[in-house]
Amino acid sequence: MTSDKMPLMLDHSMPMDLNNVDDLFGDGVSLQLSMRSQGKQLQQRLDELRNRGCCQAVTWSKLGTIASLTPDGQNIELRFPRCHPEDGTWDLSEATVCDLVKGSPAIPLVHLEWSPTHIQELAVIDAVGRVTIVPFGTSLNHLFPPRKWETDTVDHLHGISGCYWLPVPPPPQQKSLNVMYGPANKQGNGYQYESSFYHALGPCHPNPSKSAFFCISMNGTLKMYWAQNNGRIEETTMELESVGATDELVTHASFSSDSKCLLAALVTSSNQLKLLKIEIQWAGPGSSSEKNSMPQNARLNPALVETHLASVNSLCAGRHEAMQDASDVEVSFVQVLPAIMDNMGSRAATPLVLTVRSRAAGDSDFQLAQSILDRWEVVETRHSLDPAFEEMGRSNSVPSEPPSSIRLRRLDPVVIHKVVIGVQVIYFGKTLLLTMSDGSMEYRDRFTFEEAYANQDLTDIMSLRQAGWSFSDTGLCLHAAVSPTCCSMAQIGEDGKVRWNKLQYALEDIGNSVQDPHYLATIASISIATASAMCHQSSYDDLLAVLHPIASKKKFVPDWVGEIIRVLKIPVDYSEETHHDALMRNQPLQFCLGIMNSLGFKGESKKRSFQSKFSMINLNMRNVVLLITLSSNSHPSIRDKSNPLDDHGKTFSQVVMMQANLKRLIPQKDVVDALAGCAQWTVDLLSWIVDSLLGLQNDVEFRQRCCQQRFGEMNMFLHSRNDVSLHLLLSSSSRSFLSAICRRVELLHVMSNDAMAFYKTHASGNVPSSDKPLNPQLQHAYYKMQKITSTSIIKMAEFEKLLNVLSQDIKQAYALYLPLLVKKQPSMSGAPSKQLDLAVKNTRAQYEMSMLLSGPPPPVFLPVIKKLFGQDLPAFRSKHLDPARLFFADFDLLAVQDDPVSLAARASDPVYVDTFKKVTLRRKRRGIRWRRCVRCTSVMEDVTGSRSGYTYILAQQRKCSCGGHWGILPRGKLIL
Repeated sequence: MTSDKMPLMLDHSMPMDLNNVDDLFGDGVSLQLSMRSQGKQLQQRLDELRNRGCCQAVTWSKLGTIASLTPDGQNIELRFPRCHPEDGTWDLSEATVCDLVKGSPAIPLVHLEWSPTHIQELAVIDAVGRVTIVPFGTSLNHLFPPRKWETDTVDHLHGISGCYWLPVPPPPQQKSLNVMYGPANKQGNGYQYESSFYHALGPCHPNPSKSAFFCISMNGTLKMYWAQNNGRIEETTMELESVGATDELVTHASFSSDSKCLLAALVTSSNQLKLLKIEIQWAGPGSSSEKNSMPQNARLNPALVETHLASVNSLCAGRHEAMQDASDVEVSFVQVLPAIMDNMGSRAATPLVLTVRSRAAGDSDFQLAQSILDRWEVVETRHSLDPAFEEMGRSNSVPSEPPSSIRLRRLDPVVIHKVVIGVQVIYFGKTLLLTMSDGSMEYRDRFTFEEAYANQDLTDIMSLRQAGWSFSDTGLCLHAAVSPTCCSMAQIGEDGKVRWNKLQYALEDIGNSVQDPHYLATIASISIATASAMCHQSSYDDLLAVLHPIASKKKFVPDWVGEIIRVLKIPVDYSEETHHDALMRNQPLQFCLGIMNSLGFKGESKKRSFQSKFSMINLNMRNVVLLITLSSNSHPSIRDKSNPLDDHGKTFSQVVMMQANLKRLIPQKDVVDALAGCAQWTVDLLSWIVDSLLGLQNDVEFRQRCCQQRFGEMNMFLHSRNDVSLHLLLSSSSRSFLSAICRRVELLHVMSNDAMAFYKTHASGNVPSSDKPLNPQLQHAYYKMQKITSTSIIKMAEFEKLLNVLSQDIKQAYALYLPLLVKKQPSMSGAPSKQLDLAVKNTRAQYEMSMLLSGPPPPVFLPVIKKLFGQDLPAFRSKHLDPARLFFADFDLLAVQDDPVSLAARASDPVYVDTFKKVTLRRKRRGIRWRRCVRCTSVMEDVTGSRSGYTYILAQQRKCSCGGHWGILPRGKLIL
């Protein structure tokens, strides 16, 4: 090449390693095309959502169990939030692997779905559409053998595209209405709480405690798995006529309740969106779909009836949408939002069908993450006839009203610049909850689809997020399950592991009193969440975990529980009650005591807070009263078959009626053992209360505060000593528990004396012979019970008399002083007598709530306290107490002593007390596993009963005395 020849581009070798080039401004720009592993995993998850309507790998049950699939789809793992017994902190439990249902490399498990029932069931689906229902026992991780699916057809066309559990009806007292609490509206220095009622939508299983599981396969087969009256799971199948083409597959499906039938929305491979109505005829083909029309205990023979309502092409783009690539048109979710029925039974909103199409962000800056929510409103159109046709109809006796038609009216799509990985309907169809791939969640208003509760708003509170709480950034999220309270999420990230993401306060501090706006807003929002969970019997343990870091604030627990009492209108004043039935049935009060018990627990060998100690004693008293009452009165369904108090048959009944005219049968051995333990626990409790009261009586500082000038210092002094004995007597609810427990243990005393008299008479040979021999173990159990009740330090009858005198003094103090206090209020000047009586009642309830929440006794109690410590207690001590026996009494069974010596002894040599039997457990007892409460860490043996009476008693221990659920401890371990 000559020097004057123009050079060509190919004359020199061209560099091929173009890792960087200069842009317009001379800066280096990388040309590397590297797909991030995170992007690959999210794209794979989106492909899975587009190809399979049912692919949920983690789900959170109503009772608090988190079920998840291992990354290979071969195993199910169970976890739940639990309190650590050593320090009271919260975390997820260790995983329990379900050995009863397993997948395989060729056919993995793909979907999990919890039932809405109070005894939880888990539907498990594999890749070829096989379904099994796993029933659970009394514990969150205790499973029973499920339905076998080995004989089911293995065909990928049977893969499930959508599934649904029938709802459970509200309790009878709610009269088919669901109650929704919130929002809370700021008014002055407090909040006023709204509540609304909505008609519960059916259909439901004829047994109100059961549900039924529906699913639709890819080839258009509708299946219903349901429980027969004998508990056996059966299956009803129907081929959907609306999916008729052989080349048309159902890719996604969703169900929703709609009064007496189900609505089903299907998305097919031909991009058709179809709406069907499914009717359930429980008594068989042609029968009424009304479950009330069936006789009770009738054998079920359900039939399914399909009606095609409407169909549209799901690809019709909205006017605000432009398709970018082929993947944008593929649906990842379909959801039917139910109609909303107000308390008058009229429709406040018609059903809505929603589809979601998502795409992940690309490598270029031009393709952003996006989800498009397409909406169709279900519209009913009524047709009218020409007047001439109406005349013809009347002359031919043909109904003149033509049938109405259903159509799907498309609404404008909603675009979200995130990837949706989960869709959930909450608040009875009023709100849509979306979980995102970045680990966040969004609430969407059902009517406007605007995002709700996203920003801080202290004037109209519904969610903790409005009070400044938020989720932490945990990175990529491929699966997510939201807790029943919506205050935490179980997430699966790119590592395939389950992590727990809880709400946290984003700012520095919420404050320390209701004078701080964020503190007050937090109290309001958690009160709404707790009230809803209590009303619907859902778990709120994750909320306790969220609030554990701020529970040490001095007023936080009383402020929260007091607000719950106000929202739910929980009765707390039992000063006028002589019977204990209403108190024992007050389950919301039990839940409130459980919250106080939990948030004041700092570890088994740590000192409890005053509220926690007070609540723990009340909860245990309630449990003992229930156990003795149920053991004495068998359930109506088993009364004629096997009473838990029957172990000797007719011969004993005849003898008892002759000897003592006692119309009660002798208990079974296991029940008597438990009752004897409860009696011993009660004796120890009353002894400890009397010992504590005598300690106060002898304390100079306490006596100095029993005067008008220093009475306001008394409560602070009691808190400094952590002495709850006086509050147990002054609070009407705890005093009623004490009175009830005295009566029940006195009943055991009478029963044991009658039983021992029977054994003595039987040994003398003065009774008719019987083919059934007497049980020596039962006799020994009764002997133990009699010894406990007859040699107790505190006599039940005498202590109850002391309580009755105190109750009468409190009534007189209320009657004497409260009207005077109320009349002094300016607003009560000249008020009518009825208004004054109501004001007195409200003031008394405020005093009782304050004492229940460990507040100070009211000033009107000063004369009562003086009389108690000056007259009543000294008289009781001199007449009915042996001070030497009380001095050497052992209170380890109670776990209430919190002086440094007792706490050190408990730390070095822990004592575990069975919550059910109230006896010390032996850790080396072989073959017996333990249950541990996930909330308060109490323990009991995982016992079972073969006789119906004993089984019924054990069934009442399905929950811990604090209202928390049980978890089965792994063998050889004491921590869940």
